[in-house]
Amino acid sequence: MKRQRIEWMPISVGARPVPQPVATPLVWAGAFGGALLLVLVLNAVVGTDRPGLVLAVLSLLAAVLGLCARFTAAPGTAALCWLLLNGFAIPPMGVLTWAGQRDTFWLACLLTAALVGTGCARLNHARAAYRRIPTGVASQGTPGSDRGAGPPGDR
Repeated sequence: MKRQRIEWMPISVGARPVPQPVATPLVWAGAFGGALLLVLVLNAVVGTDRPGLVLAVLSLLAAVLGLCARFTAAPGTAALCWLLLNGFAIPPMGVLTWAGQRDTFWLACLLTAALVGTGCARLNHARAAYRRIPTGVASQGTPGSDRGAGPPGDR
């Protein structure tokens, strides 16, 4: 029986691309559906007298949605969450109101959460892509380069 020699070859050269964010309309659909579901569940469980809890939960939802979204989706995500918070988490139900400082603060919290989630995701993807860049990129293809010649023990 003849022994075959395994030849080690690199599968790819260079950095792999950073994952693409989810399309903005899909993120907004997730924000609307998720916020509606969370508001309904929290209204049934704790009632409508705890808007701070609903704000915290919707901020967490905005941050999680931000992990897979573009920065341009953050304002819409925050606005959709605020609409459901304002319309269905505080009395009177189904009526949009504007209470100056309170609603400005709520919108700022939701927007900040969405931006922080998106920023963390972009930073994490950029760091991962940077770590994937081979250390000898400059020496590839130059004479004397032993990159791709085999496993480290065979050099």
